[in-house]
Amino acid sequence: MIRVQREDFDLAAEIAALTAGRTGIGGVVSFTGLVRDISTGKQVSAMTLEHYPGMTEKELARIEAEACARWPLEACLLIHRYGTLQPGEQIMAVVTASAHRQAAFEAAEFLVDWLKTKAPFWKLEAGAEGDSWVEAQASDDAAAARWEKP
Repeated sequence: MIRVQREDFDLAAEIAALTAGRTGIGGVVSFTGLVRDISTGKQVSAMTLEHYPGMTEKELARIEAEACARWPLEACLLIHRYGTLQPGEQIMAVVTASAHRQAAFEAAEFLVDWLKTKAPFWKLEAGAEGDSWVEAQASDDAAAARWEKP
């Protein structure tokens, strides 16, 4: 399940809804990304996330389908917010559920890495030194590259 939304989310409620009645689940792994107040050594007062509706959901669905093809997941949830967010606010969540913990952990890690590098979101950081677009990071690309199929 994927959602791209402006409003905040309650992770505990999302996990409860995702796992309700699914007694084959033995492990749930979640990751929540937060807006930081410092980025590349500069103070950040806000971050604005932009996306193309339709295209973004399609790409997130493709990423989720890839995870479900690689790991035996019982359930999966991707939430990504857009709009202007303040430091400390939730920006995204990944939840994976599987019969066994290893699959849930690996799939969650894969999804976070691929969302960071392949999801079509554009981030504009505001700060005392002015606004600047967030550039791709080599460390994020390296993390995602380990999941590429040979």
